[in-house]
Amino acid sequence: MKGLNHADICVRNVNVFNSYFKTFFSADVYIKDGKFLYIDRKRSGEITAEAEIDGKGNYMIPGLIDIHMHIESSLVTPEAFCEYTARNGLTTIVSEPHEIANVCGKDGILAMIASGRQSPYDCYYAIPSNVPIMGRQYETSGGTITCEDMLELKQAENVICLGEVMNFREIIEENDSEVGKFIDCIHEQEPVYPLEGHCPELVDADLAKFLFRGIQSDHCTHSVEELKQRFENGMFVQLQDVMVTQEVIDYVCKNQLYEYFSFVTDDTFPDILCRKGHVDAVMRKAIGFGMKPEYAVYCTTYTPARRMNLLDRGVIAPGRLADFVLLDDLDTLHIVQTYKKGSCIYDINEPEKEKETYTLGGLFEDTVHSRKLVLDDFTVPADGEDRTVNVRVMKILPGSNRTEEVFVPMQIKDHKLQWKESGCQLVMVVERHGRDNHIAYGFSCGSGIKQGACASSYAHDSHDLIVMGNNETDMMTAVNRVIELQGGITAALDGQISGEIALPIAGLLTRKSVQKTAEEFDNVRKAFNEQGYEHINNIMNFCLLSLTCVSALKLTDRGYLNTETFVQPALYEEIS
Repeated sequence: MKGLNHADICVRNVNVFNSYFKTFFSADVYIKDGKFLYIDRKRSGEITAEAEIDGKGNYMIPGLIDIHMHIESSLVTPEAFCEYTARNGLTTIVSEPHEIANVCGKDGILAMIASGRQSPYDCYYAIPSNVPIMGRQYETSGGTITCEDMLELKQAENVICLGEVMNFREIIEENDSEVGKFIDCIHEQEPVYPLEGHCPELVDADLAKFLFRGIQSDHCTHSVEELKQRFENGMFVQLQDVMVTQEVIDYVCKNQLYEYFSFVTDDTFPDILCRKGHVDAVMRKAIGFGMKPEYAVYCTTYTPARRMNLLDRGVIAPGRLADFVLLDDLDTLHIVQTYKKGSCIYDINEPEKEKETYTLGGLFEDTVHSRKLVLDDFTVPADGEDRTVNVRVMKILPGSNRTEEVFVPMQIKDHKLQWKESGCQLVMVVERHGRDNHIAYGFSCGSGIKQGACASSYAHDSHDLIVMGNNETDMMTAVNRVIELQGGITAALDGQISGEIALPIAGLLTRKSVQKTAEEFDNVRKAFNEQGYEHINNIMNFCLLSLTCVSALKLTDRGYLNTETFVQPALYEEIS
């Protein structure tokens, strides 16, 4: 053994980021046994190395860390996702697999963990905390996660925190919820265990109660006033792309809040991943709004590592993991190489590698248990005599995933709701997990699809089938194609499929690489655009119309739910 005077690798002539001073300095960097050994600013040569790398004057920053994201949003397996995103500088992620948990339960989570073991970098996981979010009386999922499941998952390899607690109003009220039981157990067993939050609207006393329960982070969309309340109450804020605005960046920079937040991605669809990037794209956006690159790096390396108790990484310093990225331009964060434990896992000059097929061990490829729909299924039944009623409608807003509840008058004739001349689109959610195939009806207006129809088995968070359209034929064509594919996202126009992507694994994931998945997904995105779905992220918005933790009116297979009051209102009301 050559001891500590001899390193495995020396990276010469790099501008090294020092996290403690948030600045760069020129040095040679020695690596031994996958860890940093010596950051030699004097270039003394007192340590020798087996091999040398010419850093070419590039910037060396710690490997990027994303502590709140969902691999399922990329529509590929963990193995495929991690192979691709090494180019984005990622060396550590914490993924929360509640999408597949809602379809396949604990077994789905364990399969995701197994796939992540094939990753070139560290793929950690959060325990899904609300599966289903609101309970069976409000929505029907395929899987359920109990307190016992959570305690078992906590012991699984690479599981390091509790995932976002989404039923935020439940947690501040006295109840017997599964996640509440788990939190009580954790406080007794491991008080510093990270508990992740999701509380888009909590303020004042309700926010204090949420924090009192030990849930100390939030990644949701907020006003600056809501952000201020979170920062001043000691909450760790995770800023995703939609929250990176001029106003927010000005606020965190002016108040020097760099210690108390990190950049995250939450959900990134494959076309965005290929076109813009991952958490590196969020960093570039912040830099574009005036944040110094040094602070953007700090808040995607040092602060997320501390939040997750990953104290062996996030800095370039002796004894820490040699996870690092080489940039040839700091302002644009142009990545030329990514290293994990001193080994290069991405080189811009090396040819791309991707497998032909990815699976979760061949599991969960038969999860859409719904009969094909017929034209009669698209008739909206109504009781009583012919009359006009006020129909409850979800108004879709072009820049938000929240909906507004509005009322639109429609006629009832021959016990059927006459909706086609209302200017609204019919929305249906069909239970697909093989329980009862129940169909619920609702309507949308505003920024949704204007021509034809769209359908998906990827419908947050219970992932039943959702379909929207302005005529029965296109709606039937779109949703039945999803059933034929055993999962997918489709668009239909004039009785023909105008765009589709197959999601045969749990109705959520493809068997393909990120690049090939992105190509197919982009075709579906174009169909949505051409058919008039006007939204900053139209496919995501469509898939969130059934999400019961975002305001205000949503539709599940059990019918409408007002997510602010937990009331399940009727489809229509009588005109007095």
